Amino acid sequence: MNSYMRRGNYCVAVLCALLAGLPATAQQQVRLNEAWEFLKGDLGGVWEAVRPVGKGNPESVPLWDSVTLPHCFNATDAVDPDVNYYQGPGWYRTQLNIQNPYKNGRTLLHFEGSGQKTEVYVYTTLVATHIGGYDEWQADITEAVAAFEANPVYRKLFKGKVPVSIRADNSRDLQLIPSNLSDFNVYGGIYRYLNLVYAPAVSVSHTRVNTQVAADGKTATVAAQAFLYNPQKQSAVAVTMVLKNPHGAVVQQSAVTLLPGDSTQAVTFTVKKPQLWSTDEPVLYTLETSVTADGQTATLTEKTGIRSFGFAKKGPFFLNGKRLLLRGTHRHEDHAGVAAAMTESMMREEMILMKEMGVNFIRLGHYQQSRIILNLCDSLGILVWEEIPWCRGGLGGDVYKAQARRMLTNMITQHFNHPSVIIWGLGNENDWPGDFPEFDKEQIRAFMKELNTLSHQLDTSRRTAIRRCDFCKDIVDVYAPSIWAGWYRGNYTEYKQVSEEEFNKVDHFLHAEWGGDSHAGRHSENPDKALQLIKTGGGADERAGDASLFGGAARISKDGDWSESYICNLMDWHLKEQEAMPWLTGTAQWVFKDFSTPVRPDNPVPYMNQKGLVERDFTKKEAYYVFQSYWSITPMAHIYGHSWPTRWGNAGELKMIKVYANCEKAELFVNGKSYGQRQRNSADFPAAGLRWNVPLQEGENWVQVVAYSGKTKVEDSLRFQYQTGTWAKPDNMHLHKIAEREGVATLEVTLKDASGKICLDAANWVRFSLAGEGKLIDNQGTSSGSGLVQVYNGRAVIKVQTNGGKSTLAVTSKGLPTAFIQF
Repeated sequence: MNSYMRRGNYCVAVLCALLAGLPATAQQQVRLNEAWEFLKGDLGGVWEAVRPVGKGNPESVPLWDSVTLPHCFNATDAVDPDVNYYQGPGWYRTQLNIQNPYKNGRTLLHFEGSGQKTEVYVYTTLVATHIGGYDEWQADITEAVAAFEANPVYRKLFKGKVPVSIRADNSRDLQLIPSNLSDFNVYGGIYRYLNLVYAPAVSVSHTRVNTQVAADGKTATVAAQAFLYNPQKQSAVAVTMVLKNPHGAVVQQSAVTLLPGDSTQAVTFTVKKPQLWSTDEPVLYTLETSVTADGQTATLTEKTGIRSFGFAKKGPFFLNGKRLLLRGTHRHEDHAGVAAAMTESMMREEMILMKEMGVNFIRLGHYQQSRIILNLCDSLGILVWEEIPWCRGGLGGDVYKAQARRMLTNMITQHFNHPSVIIWGLGNENDWPGDFPEFDKEQIRAFMKELNTLSHQLDTSRRTAIRRCDFCKDIVDVYAPSIWAGWYRGNYTEYKQVSEEEFNKVDHFLHAEWGGDSHAGRHSENPDKALQLIKTGGGADERAGDASLFGGAARISKDGDWSESYICNLMDWHLKEQEAMPWLTGTAQWVFKDFSTPVRPDNPVPYMNQKGLVERDFTKKEAYYVFQSYWSITPMAHIYGHSWPTRWGNAGELKMIKVYANCEKAELFVNGKSYGQRQRNSADFPAAGLRWNVPLQEGENWVQVVAYSGKTKVEDSLRFQYQTGTWAKPDNMHLHKIAEREGVATLEVTLKDASGKICLDAANWVRFSLAGEGKLIDNQGTSSGSGLVQVYNGRAVIKVQTNGGKSTLAVTSKGLPTAFIQF
């Protein structure tokens, strides 16, 4: 879409995303979002889901809840600080009005993803099962619906509708991937879209599109293969394939008739002067595949792109023959209030936030993700590493291996046509034992070789990769070692040296996962202080126990302050170094958004991995703007500290004001006085030279920056308090309401010493509780949406849905008197 990022055209970005979010045309299809009921737990049998007992009848047990799809039954318990998240079965039920318009047509339920084991029933008949929570699959309910509708008693009983029940189960199972030791939740539910599809007797199952650009770039070939869904073995099937260019004009088309028993059709189109897909110009071609049998036609429309790429041996990455530094991040399918059940609009907002930050590459961790995400990557220009969830724990038996093979096959088959995909990931942290009594490196190597071979058999055009399993790094095409300079090991100033050492050990290197945790809203006047404790020269990898907040060698992950201030310095250093590493293929920061995990109960927001650049609800942290200042082309400027209401220090002390901007120069004003212009220089750490040491006045300060990029001027400003003097330890807590809007009240607790001064370095745990007509908005996995949370700079925020009534909020903290407020 014509390099909208260079022009700053947000509307075009949104249009790209809107178009990308649409699923491929599949005959007649409708999302089954409404009119569902859900039961958390198991039934004695499917009969309990469909027996004709009305609501309100005392025999209607157990009780069902009304829900909409997508739905995850771990929407809130995944971040509940007081319970383990639920792993077990859950049931969904609805009644469908089936009206297939096709003679002898097929009626299908198309699942875009459900976790982790799924059973589908029509009335009491089991029609399909599926194992695996992340790939797409379908249940053909045609015969079961026909059998149900043939019974007049059933038709009368259910008033012409067809009862459908679905059992989803995310119970712990060591013979299935992913491992429960993985640093993410193994969610349960129908947490991606479920579609009702009507298709003729013969339809298109899927297509396979492989593109190749000639060496001179003047021509390209598009090899397309159609796979038919023809369960009744209809004969005399006409197949037409039409390739259209990005402007909608027909490039070429092909039409053939298949003989009985044939299921596929392959054609090769030649494209002259191809328009190449790139991260700046993500232009897409369209392939329309139609099949006609017995006078009925079904059409599948898909997007694809033409591009070439390669990893130079001991060198950088190339896209369409030009060096491209991969500027990447990671994504988990997880969001505040819904867990894995993200809607299409949420996904679209997330990916646009990434693109506006300047991302051109993403590793999808650690499983096949929604087709919507891949479509968005295609249309926005974001290259993709996608992988299967063989993540930690070791290697299981035959059932375990069969599932891994099946998930790899499904991922490659289902996402083959996306031009954004360049890497198939085979595993993550496979050197991490724990699920089985035996941990055999040679067996893991043997299975990794098998998966590598299978991947190349299924797709000769992409590369394979793994992250952090040194004893398998020679097997795959691209290797990503563990480098966490300044977080789990060492100082962030060691990053370049350690990276070059790892780069020299393999033919193709890509640095996936770097960064660190930050507690949103926590800031520091001396963020690098803990680096004095850190031993350098011993490597920068993550080792057993490094993620723990207790024991072991000194490390920033345990001994640092988890402030946004420190993380901004760490990321600023990494980004300025990456700009000066000409051999570097690229990196992917871990992770774009905070996400829930069962293995981090003691983090400042319990059960949250807080390494995101945005919070779990898309609230931007300060580090987002650090990346934007290096990666984005659209002019921007951001003064550090928008979530830092009170700074501290001595009277007359010079304090650093940092501005993250991608403009050539910037001028800073403090309380109306100019402190001069500075030129941006990415090698000048921190903030690329856009920093000023200025005096602040007691009380309120107003800071403004005016930045220039050519003739374009951008501005930013903020106000904050400056507190001088020292404070003692916390003595009491004060609750007050700071805002109320549309029935939601925002309340803040501050920790003060005996003299009434806010304890700006306090990091105590506080717990909120509510009595009355309101509802506490907690279990969101955010710094302002958690009932139990560590305070940030002596304060913490919580929201309450008032429901138009009166409530009393209480906050407790060990060793301090409980505070109350009525509102």
